Amino acid sequence: MKATALTEWIARADAADYALCRRLNRGAAFALPRRIFQLASRLGDGILWYAVIPALPLLYGRTALRPAAVMALTGIAGLALYKLLKHTLVRERPFLRYSNIDLAGAPLDRYSFPSGHTLHAVCFTVQITAHYPPLGWVLIPLTVLIAGSRPVLGLHYPTDVLAGALLGLALGALGVALA
Repeated sequence: MKATALTEWIARADAADYALCRRLNRGAAFALPRRIFQLASRLGDGILWYAVIPALPLLYGRTALRPAAVMALTGIAGLALYKLLKHTLVRERPFLRYSNIDLAGAPLDRYSFPSGHTLHAVCFTVQITAHYPPLGWVLIPLTVLIAGSRPVLGLHYPTDVLAGALLGLALGALGVALA
């Protein structure tokens, strides 16, 4: 692919990403969906995972110690990875780049790629449901809400969420293999 063709393809992909982000962001104009996504996003800040990891050994006994420890390690690795990528790639959040993207939630930092909320939600959900499948009934829908909240609230582009999900899936699979 020639440089001009690649540049054109990137421009088209970026335009499609923005268009989908704008369409999803319109959902924040409605009070009930906005509140649901704000709550999901807030849980994705880490509060939920900080509570779940130490709760696993309390609920499931000694057999949950190793999975909980591995989850903590993959969480730290995910944090380091997404911070490295954010500060290397420095993609501005959609609400900063486009005036017609409405901010409906507080950003944790300036940059958007990848979505750390999605990365961690997918990473932990993969690991928890691999070891304790009944928890999937709660965690899988919550993970979908957390991921969906990011573009709806104007904090991420859909590709940020997709990249976060793929990274989270890889870290989660690694965690399952290690536990």
